[in-house]
Amino acid sequence: MLEPGQILPEAETGMRDESGMWQALLQAERARELDEVPVGAVVVDAQGLILGVGYNRTITDHDPTAHAEVVAVREAARRVGNYRLPGATLYVTLEPCTMCVGAILHARLARIVYGAADPKTGACDSVLHIPAYENLNHQTCVTGGVLAEVCSERLRLFFRQRREQAREAALRRRACVSIEPQEPPADK
Repeated sequence: MLEPGQILPEAETGMRDESGMWQALLQAERARELDEVPVGAVVVDAQGLILGVGYNRTITDHDPTAHAEVVAVREAARRVGNYRLPGATLYVTLEPCTMCVGAILHARLARIVYGAADPKTGACDSVLHIPAYENLNHQTCVTGGVLAEVCSERLRLFFRQRREQAREAALRRRACVSIEPQEPPADK
C-alpha cells in the first residue's frame, strides 16, 4: 500500500487511473477491517504524487462527514498547506455523494475517478450530475467505472455478510424468546 508522499507507479493516464483505483481499494479494505462500509479514496497530484488517502470512518469517528473522499481531501489539503488542490485527481471506489462532491468542488480538484456507481446517492452520474453543473464556479471532470466490477463486488460481499449477520442475530434472539419458562422444582 502506497502512502502520501509516494508516487503511483504508472505514468500513463489510463494505467494511472487503474493504479490509483487499486490504491483506493486498499484503503477500502482498511474500512472493512473496522466494519465500516468499504469505501476508499486517494488524492493524487498531476505528477502522480499521492497527497492524501482515506477510508470510511463515520462509525469509528462518530462523524457523518468522515466519508473516504472527505478524509482523503482533508489529508491532501493539510499536506499541501492549502485548501485548494488544483490539478489533483481523486480516486474513489464508490461514486461520491452530494456532500463529498461539494467538498471536492470547493477543493478545486481537476478530476474524480470512481469505480462502482451508486444508484441511490451518486452525485456524479447516477442520481445527480453536480460536477458538471454550469452555474457553479468550478466544474470537475468525471471518469466512472474504473475497476467497477471489483469495487462493486467488494461492496456486495460486505452487505451480504452484514445481512447474514443480522439474520443470524435475529434467529438467536427468537431462539432465546421462544424457550418456555420452566416451573421451579416443588419443595418436598
